[in-house]
Amino acid sequence: MSIEVKVPVLPESVSDATIAAWHKKPGEAVRRDENLLDLETDKVVLEVPAPVDGVLKEIRFDVGSTVTSAQVLAIIEEGAAASGAAAGQSRAEDAPPTKATAASAGAAFVGAASGRDQNQPDTSALPPGARFTAESNRIDPANVTGTGRGNQVTKEDLVNFMRSGGAPAPAAKAPASPSPESRVPSPGASGPRPEERVPMTRMRAKIAERLMQSKNSIAMLTSFNEINLAQVAAMRKQHGEAFEKANGVKLGFMSFFVKAAANALARHPVVNASVDGNDVIYHGYADISVAVSTDKGLVTPVLRNAQSMGFAEIEKAIIGYAKAAREGGLKLEDLQGGTFTITNGGTFGSLFSTPIVNPPQSAILGMHTIKERAIVENGQVIAAPMMYVAISYDHRIIDGKDAVLFLVDIKNQLENPQRMLLGL
Repeated sequence: MSIEVKVPVLPESVSDATIAAWHKKPGEAVRRDENLLDLETDKVVLEVPAPVDGVLKEIRFDVGSTVTSAQVLAIIEEGAAASGAAAGQSRAEDAPPTKATAASAGAAFVGAASGRDQNQPDTSALPPGARFTAESNRIDPANVTGTGRGNQVTKEDLVNFMRSGGAPAPAAKAPASPSPESRVPSPGASGPRPEERVPMTRMRAKIAERLMQSKNSIAMLTSFNEINLAQVAAMRKQHGEAFEKANGVKLGFMSFFVKAAANALARHPVVNASVDGNDVIYHGYADISVAVSTDKGLVTPVLRNAQSMGFAEIEKAIIGYAKAAREGGLKLEDLQGGTFTITNGGTFGSLFSTPIVNPPQSAILGMHTIKERAIVENGQVIAAPMMYVAISYDHRIIDGKDAVLFLVDIKNQLENPQRMLLGL
C-alpha cells in the first residue's frame, strides 16, 4: 500500500519551508517514526518522520526545494522490503566500521570523483562551512569523528581535529612551473586565498530581516551599569551542592537574572510593554525570551510566566531549551511570543555590548562576562566579581528614567539576592 509523506501543517506565521536534507534514498527501508528529512523554516528545523514501516519508493522534491503545508514530499510502500543492494548498503552503514572498512572507505572517499586528483579529499558531503574548512586545510573528513546530526562532520569537529594534531591530506601535485619569462609577480601573495559563496540559510536570512526591522523601526537607546556578583557567587557556593542534589540541576547565574528581571518587570511595566501601531500593549505577565546560540544562528525560546517560576524550574527549562536547540528539536511554539529578552554575550567572553531589541518587544537585557576588578566598597579597595550589564530599549515608549531605574532594580536585587527570595 502506498503512503504519502506530507509537509506538516505550518503555523500561520510560517508560509513555507525549505528541504534541508534527506536522510533516506529511494529503495531504502524505513522504520515508523524514523526521521526521513529535515525542513528548515524561518525559525526552526523540523524533522519529518516516516508514518509507517516500509520502503521509500519515491522522493518528490530535492534538497533546496521550497514546499508548503500538506504538499506530498515522498511515497512509502508500506510493508515492502528493501532491494538487495539497498538493504546491503543499509546493513553496511549500520555496522560499526572496522579498521579495514575504514581504510577502504577512506580510499574510496579520496578517489570517488572522476577526474579529481587522487590526493584531494572528497568534501562534497559536508555542509558549506565544514567543506570550506576541510578544503582550505586539506583535511580528509574520513579521518574525523563527526558529532553532528547523524554523525556528520561539522566545522567544529574539523577545528578540534587540527588542534589535536591531525595531519592534512597530501598536497595535490603542483602544475608545471611557467617559464621565467611568463611569470608575473603577485605583490603580497603568500599562498592560497580560497573563497566560497554560499546562500544564507532561511534562519540566518530571517535573523537579518528582523535585525534590520529593529534598526529601522525602533528609536533604540542603550543604558549601562555594573553589578557586583559577590553575594550571588557566595550563595551559589553555599547552597549549590544541596540545590543540585535536590533538583538534579546546577544553580547557575542565569536563573538569578531571569528572576530579577521578572520582579523588575512587574515594578516597571512599561519595560514589559510592546508597541502595536499607535497603541501600547501592557502585559500582565513576564514571558522572558532567553537567547540560545546554535550553529545555525541565535534563537530565543520563551520562559512563559517566568514571574511564577522557581529557580529550579528556570534552570531546567533553560537546559531543556539549550539541548533542544543544539539537536534541532525546538518547536515553533517554543519561539513564539515573549515580552522581554535576556541575552548573555559573556558566555563567549564579551565584556561590553549593545544588544538589539527583538520586535515587537520594547527592551532587552544584555549580560556580559564576569571579571574580577578592583572596586571601592566602604572606603576600601577590594577585588570583586563584576559584570557590565546593558539595557537597550525602544525610546518611543520607554523614557531614559524608566530604563535606568529598571537596570538599577536588577542591580539591587543581584547585589542583595535575599531580596528576591523575600519578594523585595
